[in-house]
Amino acid sequence: MTKGQWRQYIKNPIDDFHLTKDDFKFIGHDLYRPECILTKRDGTLWCADSRGGVQKILPDGTQELISDNKHTGKNQNLLTGTDLPNGLCFAKNGDIYIANQGKGCLELMDLNGNRKTILDSFEGKPLGVINFVLRDKKERLWVSVSTRHKLVVEVMKPDVADGYIILIDKDTIRIVADGIALTNEIRLDKDENYMYISETFGRRISRMKVSDNGDLHDRETFGPSDLGPAGFPDGIAFDSYGNLWGTITCGERIFAITPEGDLRIIFDDRNVEACKKIDEEFFKGTLTQEMIFSGLGSIAPAIASINFGGRNLDTVYVGSLFETRIPYFTAPVAGEPPVWW
Repeated sequence: MTKGQWRQYIKNPIDDFHLTKDDFKFIGHDLYRPECILTKRDGTLWCADSRGGVQKILPDGTQELISDNKHTGKNQNLLTGTDLPNGLCFAKNGDIYIANQGKGCLELMDLNGNRKTILDSFEGKPLGVINFVLRDKKERLWVSVSTRHKLVVEVMKPDVADGYIILIDKDTIRIVADGIALTNEIRLDKDENYMYISETFGRRISRMKVSDNGDLHDRETFGPSDLGPAGFPDGIAFDSYGNLWGTITCGERIFAITPEGDLRIIFDDRNVEACKKIDEEFFKGTLTQEMIFSGLGSIAPAIASINFGGRNLDTVYVGSLFETRIPYFTAPVAGEPPVWW
């Protein structure tokens, strides 16, 4: 029996699952731009930090900044700062790959905070605004680049689609997908047959088939063609049932898309009037940084990522741009284990 066949006999665990503000707890303190969060089996969290590294948070709340640049960055502009760790993933040896949005490069940092640049250009040109890095079961690295422009604020409009995905496979580096409307987080399904792509200013999730050699092809929309008012998807993650969870940044929602493509809103913390205005300005091509942050929620302002962790992988940690703590809640289903578990 295939996965698709057994699902018809099992109720989707997120059916009728919704969150209120009271369902959230918090861990950590004095965090700076904890946009992406990594989880470990022992309960330790690692989150991006705009001071140029990562914050390590133990289950008891003890935390340590791991960085080679501990005294700058905390007051940086959150979209245009010069040293902004964004997407993270663990290397096989436990070091951390950092998609450094401010520097426009992929870095590798050891657990003493020493960083080195892995990739900062392609075919002699700057990468642009790098966003996320993902390691697969074949030890390949997938790197999402939001835009070839220098800054995200230059492309906050519906008619720009110059984002792309790079595959690093041993000594080979190549672009495997292009023409994406602000490439954000990317995820592979459990069998690594499909790459799922958060197209932030496309206001949709796309997916592409993955060939054995890493080529991506047959792009299609997964779920709704438009995620609604201020519907800018950011982080995405799979649960063990096959639901794809995600965040809508600045539209302040947590959603899930079922394997059948149905949209479920899990949590709604948006300012309705602000979202309406954001939409108007976006479609006119006049959206500004000040406007996109005009309707922030109270739990995870500028909600950014969603990450399964905890002993049973059913604790969900939420990343954001402005919250100084990490909100978390208990899900009715375990997450799909990351490749380093």
